[in-house]
Amino acid sequence: MKRFFSIIFLLPLLSFAQDCKLKKTKDQFSQEPKLSTGFVPFSSTTLSIDADGKEIDFLFTITNKSDERCFDDASTISFVFEGKQKSIFRNTGTMNCEGLFHVTFKNLQTTPGNLQRLITKKITAISLTGNNKSVTTITLGPQQQQELMNLITCIVNEGKTLIKIAQ
Repeated sequence: MKRFFSIIFLLPLLSFAQDCKLKKTKDQFSQEPKLSTGFVPFSSTTLSIDADGKEIDFLFTITNKSDERCFDDASTISFVFEGKQKSIFRNTGTMNCEGLFHVTFKNLQTTPGNLQRLITKKITAISLTGNNKSVTTITLGPQQQQELMNLITCIVNEGKTLIKIAQ
């Protein structure tokens, strides 16, 4: 009977592990293992989060055809959390007008504070500011907020396993 109850208490943990569907590949240059969420659609953008032994890279792709698709190293992204708190980051990608925006975090054994905030707080909106000060805003509904939180949590937790391999 004790085993039965212990199994029931572990089911929520096992069910979360099953939701974590990441693509495992090898980096084409270094041949190191790499994890990816693949492209997930959100409003007028798609998001792919990749992790390797050194960094976690968020790649936003703006899918609408407009002048708001140009980004350079001065472009910013703002994550708005429940309670109106914000985190602002600069584009870590190259200058482009293809609608590609990168945000990169170090992949460490202890999760950096900025990345920890993305894991623990629900993101209600994301604003991308281009090099001509044009703003693309992505508003997330409750289901999308949870989906994004799960994706980030999954890639960060699984990404830690790559650190040992890379060193």
